[in-house]
Amino acid sequence: MNVNAALYKPIGLGVSVLGGLAANAAFRKIWRATSGDDKAPEPTDPSQTWRTVLIGAAAQGAVFGLVKAAVDRAGATGYKKMTGHWPDDRAEEKAG
Repeated sequence: MNVNAALYKPIGLGVSVLGGLAANAAFRKIWRATSGDDKAPEPTDPSQTWRTVLIGAAAQGAVFGLVKAAVDRAGATGYKKMTGHWPDDRAEEKAG
């Protein structure tokens, strides 16, 4: 592990935690606006349909994936702006 990757590790962890919180808040807001419910149905809830459970799971996965990618990318970009180096210079070398 190079120095930049080692320095970024605790920052990346903090960014990921904040990203998870942001993703959860975004998903709850989207789900509430589209379904009227405060949270997505549990897969084992017998009162829910297959359709509702699967749509909820797909939407949650999409929101979490999108927010995580955006937050991770923003964290790496911010790190580069502060230090002049990408968090993992090996990845930057591969990119050209």
